[in-house]
Formats: sequence, C-alpha cells, structure tokens
Amino acid sequence: MKVLVINCGSSSIKYQLFEMTDESVLASGLVEKIGTDAAIIKQETPDREELVLTSEILDHRDGLNKVLSLLMSEEHGVIQSADEISAVGHRVVHGGEFFSESVVITSEVRQAIRKTIDLAPLHNPPNLLGIDAAQAQLSNAVHVAVFDTAFHQTMPDYAFMYPIPRVLYQKHRIRRYGFHGTSHKYVAQKAAEFLGRPLDNLKLVIAHIGNGASLSAVEYGKSVDTSMGMTPLEGLMMGTRSGDIDPAIVPFVMAKEDLTLGEVQSMLNKHSGLLGVSGLSGDMREVTEAMFDGNPQAKLAIEMYVYRLRKMIGAYFAAVNGADALIFTAGVGENASLIREKVCSGLSYLGVEIDLEENSVRRKEERKISTLQSKIDVLVVPTNEELMIARDAKNLVSSR
Repeated sequence: MKVLVINCGSSSIKYQLFEMTDESVLASGLVEKIGTDAAIIKQETPDREELVLTSEILDHRDGLNKVLSLLMSEEHGVIQSADEISAVGHRVVHGGEFFSESVVITSEVRQAIRKTIDLAPLHNPPNLLGIDAAQAQLSNAVHVAVFDTAFHQTMPDYAFMYPIPRVLYQKHRIRRYGFHGTSHKYVAQKAAEFLGRPLDNLKLVIAHIGNGASLSAVEYGKSVDTSMGMTPLEGLMMGTRSGDIDPAIVPFVMAKEDLTLGEVQSMLNKHSGLLGVSGLSGDMREVTEAMFDGNPQAKLAIEMYVYRLRKMIGAYFAAVNGADALIFTAGVGENASLIREKVCSGLSYLGVEIDLEENSVRRKEERKISTLQSKIDVLVVPTNEELMIARDAKNLVSSR
C-alpha cells in the first residue's frame, strides 16, 4: 500500500510518499511560493540527486497537480499511476474538541475543521485547501485527517481548563489543546519499543524541542498534560516564541509602545524567545556558537532556555508522580548535546545521570544516554511525524 502524506501551509505543500509494506520513503518534497510565477518544487528520491524546478503555480490544486506529475514522470517518478496511491494522510493543525483520533474525511469532518478556524486561523484554512486539492485529483484514494491536537484530547479537565470565567470556555471553547501531538504519540510508541516494555505500563516525559517546543506527560499511553495551550505560544521558551509570560505584560507594552494587538502578537510569536533575548537568531546552533564566542546575550538566552525547560520537566515529573523515562526529540532535542547535558545536570535530585560520551554521539536512531546507575532512563528518539500520519492512514484504510 502506498500512502501520500501532505502538509499544506498558506503558500507551501510538503509531501512524502510511503510504501507501507516496509515503511520506506519513495519520494519527499516541498512546493514553495505558491501563488507566484516563480514557485519552487524540490523533490528527493532514493539514489537520485535532489531535483529543483521553478514554475508558475497559482494555487494549491495546481501545486498538487505538478507534484503528482513529477511523481509519475518517466525521468523522476516513482509510480506509474495516481491510482497506486491508496490513501492520503493530511496534517491538520487543529481539531478542537471534535477529534481525539485520526479520521476518514467526510463532509461532516470538513465542516468540523471549518468550525475550528477561529482557533487556528493561519493553519486550518490552508489545510482545508490541501484537502480540497487532493480529493479533486486523487478521488479514488481514501483521505484521512490527522490532527496535531488529537493526542492531547485525553487530558483531564483540571489539566486543560484555564482559571478564567467558565463562560469563556462554554461560549468560545477557550482551553488548553496542545500541539505536536503526532510527534509525541510517535515518540511515546518508539520509546516503549526501545525499552521493550508495553506503552500502557510506562510513564514518560517527552521534550519535543525544535524551533517550536512542547513538553508532554504521557501516562500509560495517554497524554495527561502538555505545555502548549490554546495556541502554540504557551509553555516553553522557543526559537522565536516567548512561551509563558505574565499576561499583564501585553496591555502594558501595548500602552507604552503604542502597539496594536496584531503587533504585540507578532512580537511574542516571531521576535521573542532565543531571538528576542540574544538579539541574534532563533536558531539554537547560531546562538550556541555566539555564546562560545563570548556573547553575553547569547549566554543569557541559553541559560534562560535551559532553566525554563528544566523547571518545566520537573513539573511534568510531578504531574505523573514520577516517570520511567525522559525523552528528547525534534531538532534541538535530537542534535543539541549541550542542551541535553545542561538540562540533565540539574535533574540529579530525580536520580538522573547521563553518560557524557554517549550523549555526545550523533546517530539517527533511538539511543539511551543515561548511565546504568541512573534511576531514570534518558533517551534520544528521532521523531517522524510523517510516518505517524502514514500509519494512521494505513490503519484506517485497512479497517474499512
């Protein structure tokens, strides 16, 4: 069975085509600058050099049509017919309270996704555009929606509710939803496999730290808390997002700097975090390099990042009354050995002890970086959200 995974942004389409018999990637690519006459298509296939094309692409349907043509082309293709694609897995950012698992897309599902646009105005509309385009051109395939928020729908109400007037939840569904759910779900399953223990017998704290960052507390296979909230702004300090701050800062800064609501939202989402503190970059690699070069603001940014991450990890251990494992994943979590070392050095009260040599090794596979004496297993588990989406699509097709 072949499954095409699609992730549509406002002017982009990311895609991967999987052969699910062995979960191999037949092709992966990216369409950028949709809506212009200089759109770029990049595609990678095994044993071939990356292909880069420039073309006029006016909308997502046109973009997907070019992707399919490329996948079927004699010179660069990996399939002969679009009918070989049995399912299409669509990443949808927000499922609100409607969806606690992936679903086959129906008219009712599409309507529910539309109802959540207020909660994800930048993401759900292009996700719907991708669904429209793919259903029009791959009408024989089963289309599946996989939601970033679904995995966290198992949180209890005392974890997802905010201490604000209840009427705001009743009228507008203001609550914590959480994001990166597909990643947290995948990593939890891989960690259980690696440890050789049933997932429903494990308590895990997962640190998905990339440019965006979130923690989850996973108890016996279910998410019971997560650090992102109604939006991805809440929680940890990130590349360009502030994470948790005193909410009174918002009206204070608006008054002092004469900012609009849109401008202060942009400040908190795009100009804060590592970028805002360092004044240099939101990229952990660049900030770390500047710190080693003696830049005091870069040093402060790293110290704040580590401190806030370590502090929240401690809170999540408390949320599950002690976890069996701490797991690092995503770009920073998988590659920044210094951050892992600094975070874990302050968790000795939990019995955490990491092997510095093993921590410094970079491998694209699951590995344990804690010592034999450590009371908590510390793992690095590479995430693969696209494969998780493909698996969900395959399972839904197989169950029909």
